[in-house]
Amino acid sequence: MKIQSFTLIVEGVDIHEPDVFDALYEAGCDDALIATTNGVQVMDFGREAASFYEAISSAITDAESVEGLRVVRIADPDIVSMSEIAARIGRSRECVRLWVLGKRGPGGFPAPLNDPHDRYRFWRWSDVEGWLSTVLGSEPWSSEDHLRAAINATLELRHHFRQLDPKDRPDLRALADPALRG
Repeated sequence: MKIQSFTLIVEGVDIHEPDVFDALYEAGCDDALIATTNGVQVMDFGREAASFYEAISSAITDAESVEGLRVVRIADPDIVSMSEIAARIGRSRECVRLWVLGKRGPGGFPAPLNDPHDRYRFWRWSDVEGWLSTVLGSEPWSSEDHLRAAINATLELRHHFRQLDPKDRPDLRALADPALRG
């Protein structure tokens, strides 16, 4: 068994309240450092498990067994700016900017996550890495990183699904079903 390290971002009840803190401990989160960072409640885990998925899924289950607590996402290094892309790959920000604009390289750089007209744009690292591995022949993204991204997408879908009018839920299920079968 290996120690898997990750951070869960949580919402709902105050994790610093003594009753909530005790409930988290009793639920099996005794391997988590509980904190609030910049107003965000986080649980930093060092969980022993056979796999990354087993560690994260058991931590989510344990944390959400505490009434009123919801896991929002796994803290994710997947959202990056041009500067972060440049730093990760050892290139200049200008090089990345030219790739983004299609003025260097083969074109087809991934679209940003936010409005492309915004001054500060952000990309999903997995999208950028996929482009880089095709264009530059870099190493492919690890399956652990894909798993982290898929879990975050699932947690986000779960959050928005709860907010939907119940009459719209079947449409969303129908849209998601083919993706989940493949």
